[in-house]
Order: sequence, then structure tokens, then C-alpha cells
Amino acid sequence: MDRVNRFAEVRVRRDGLVVEWPTLLLLLATYVLWIVATTYAASLWLPLGVGLAAVAMAQFSSLQHEVLHGHPFRSRALNEALVFPALNLGVPYGRFRDLHLAHHHDPALTDPYDDPESNYQDPAVWARMSRPLRALYRINNTLLGRMLVGPALGLWHLAVGDLAAVRRGDRSVARSWGLHALGAAMIAVWLVAVATMPVWSYLLATYVAYSLLKIRTFLEHRAHEAARARTVIIEDRGPLALLFLNNNLHVVHHMHPTVPWYRLPATYRANREHYLRRNEGYLYRSYAEVFARYLLRAKDPVPHPLWPPGPPVAGPDSAPAPVPAQ
Repeated sequence: MDRVNRFAEVRVRRDGLVVEWPTLLLLLATYVLWIVATTYAASLWLPLGVGLAAVAMAQFSSLQHEVLHGHPFRSRALNEALVFPALNLGVPYGRFRDLHLAHHHDPALTDPYDDPESNYQDPAVWARMSRPLRALYRINNTLLGRMLVGPALGLWHLAVGDLAAVRRGDRSVARSWGLHALGAAMIAVWLVAVATMPVWSYLLATYVAYSLLKIRTFLEHRAHEAARARTVIIEDRGPLALLFLNNNLHVVHHMHPTVPWYRLPATYRANREHYLRRNEGYLYRSYAEVFARYLLRAKDPVPHPLWPPGPPVAGPDSAPAPVPAQ
């Protein structure tokens, strides 16, 4: 652990902080925004309600990411209780937690099989894939396509893969989906008994929320021989940086996953040259630059460019399942 990370932990102890107030207050504000979006805003003008609900749900997913990394309390049970309502209906928190923590094994980053958040495909599987499915994955490799079809692809593959795991007797996966069903039931009761937002429009808002999150995950990692050089820095300080809780400084997060979101910018500024040397200059100045370059153009090929050739391990139209990272 480097000096910056040690300083962050010492500062917590010195201040006597039992709770990280910026995270807790932002979570409270997010719930308030979600309530306003699904009631007053939706009755005032439904598109406004859908837009605000989508922003609230995207922010909620970013806060779930903080929770799985041990914030804002020291108690895992208390942290997870804070995000138990399934505002985002598609992905169980428990599955997001387990898959994302597996993703933090940096030597496996971008691996089509061992990195659960990789969007690269095994070239051998790609070679046997049908033309329509190839076309769909090519669309998914542009930023606009990732936002439009990426959530559907990710949610489909997650559901199919997890159903197969449950049938094999995986109790952990079954438990995550069972708890998710309880959290989703809370949202269903709210939508039926309190909210003025129709259910169909809430489902639309959920999809838009996942689309927003796809902006962050679009180029977080690249294929590179060196694992340390696979993770991006986007020096954005605008609304998207807040929505993503500074996870645009992604190499900093991967190196110091326990540092809370509100300390990441200072951690980066204190040693900027070090992080850029480590990731070999994988840098963008802003999300505006990302949109300008890749809205309609693919950044990467779909088949992993460094993956060794070999026989496919899946069926003719099968591929490693991309998971909707939150």
C-alpha cells in the first residue's frame, strides 16, 4: 500500500470517523431524488420523471459500487442494508458484488473468460458466431451502440448464465437472486401504491440508467500485454464524474480500491505522473473527448486482439457472457 493510501486510512482514524459522511449524505440525496422523480416529477411531466429517475438509479449503482468496497460504514451488513431496495431492477446487488470483486484481479483484466466485466470475445468463438450476432456485437463496440444495446446484451447474458448456475446448484447465485426479488418487491409496492410513474416508464428509466453507466465502462480497460497498462484515466471533473463517483480515475481505483470516491481526485493529483507511467499513458482528458472519438466508431475489435488462437470452448453461437458492470 502506497503512502497516499496509508494517509487516507490514518486520516480516518485520526478524525475518529465511524461513518463516511459524504457517501451517506449522497445516498440519502439519491433516495430523495428517486422519490421525487417517481412521484412529483412524473406527475408534472413524465419525461422529466423518467430522466430524473434514470439519473438517481445510475447514481445508486455508483453508490452500490462504493458499498461493495467497504463504504460508508465498517460493517458490511450495515452497508448492504443501505442499498437493499432494488432500485435498479436488472442486476442483483450480490451478483454485482461478487462479479465486480472478481474483476479486481488485475492479471485477468480483459480476459474473455476470467474477467466477468470484459467485453472482448474469444477469437475462436467469434469465428464460429453467426453473422447477425457478429453484427450486434460490432454495434455494441461503438459508444452509441453500447448505450443502446449494451444493457440488453449484458442483462440477457447475466440472466442466462445465472439461471444455468442455479440449475447446477449454485446456492450463492440463488441467494443473490432471492434477496434481489425481495428488494424488487419493495419497489413494486412503491410503484403501485405511491408513485405516479407507470410501471412501463420505470422500466424505461431503468434501461436509461444502465445506458448512462455504459458510458463509464465503455473503455475502462484495454487489451495490453502488461496488466498494469490496461486501466484508463479520464480526467473529467464534470457531472459524469460525479455520477460515476470519480471512477473515471479508474487506474487509481484499481490500485487503491478501499479509498472512498471523494478522495480519489486528490490521490490522483498527488501522484499523477506515477499513475500515467503505470498505465503507459492510457489517458483521455474528458468524456467529451470520448464521445467525439467513439460515438459512432469502435475503439477496439470484438475478438480479443491478444488472445491466443485455439479451439472454442463453447457452442457455435456462444460467447463469454458480458456482465453489466455498474
